[in-house]
Amino acid sequence: MKKKIKILIVRSSYNDTSRLYSSACNKLSDFNNISFITKNVSGAFEIPVAISRNIKKFDGFIAIGSIIKGETPNFNFISEAITRGIMNLSITHRKPIGNAVLTCLNKEQAIKRFDKGKEAAEAVISVLDD
Repeated sequence: MKKKIKILIVRSSYNDTSRLYSSACNKLSDFNNISFITKNVSGAFEIPVAISRNIKKFDGFIAIGSIIKGETPNFNFISEAITRGIMNLSITHRKPIGNAVLTCLNKEQAIKRFDKGKEAAEAVISVLDD
């Protein structure tokens, strides 16, 4: 990576995403040529829209959210819609979007996966480094 890379982190406020967010920020901070800002949205469902509205302003994106399965099929619908939305944006606009939107059956599973923010950041960096 030669030029200054601009990354937008889009973070859901619903459920606790603080450790996911910290792990992504810590990884991005390792690079002098990467600048990043954060946009908070109310829920994970709003992440693709926020990315779409900013797609021309940034080189890459990291989606951070946590969806915990409840007792209704809403979990499946939301999880699938977000994943499809992120993938469509990435392919259509040829920009990497690291997906750190957890889809877990319970809070304990989500806690064990806090490093997915770092992994999403690494994925974006690896694509931009090509």
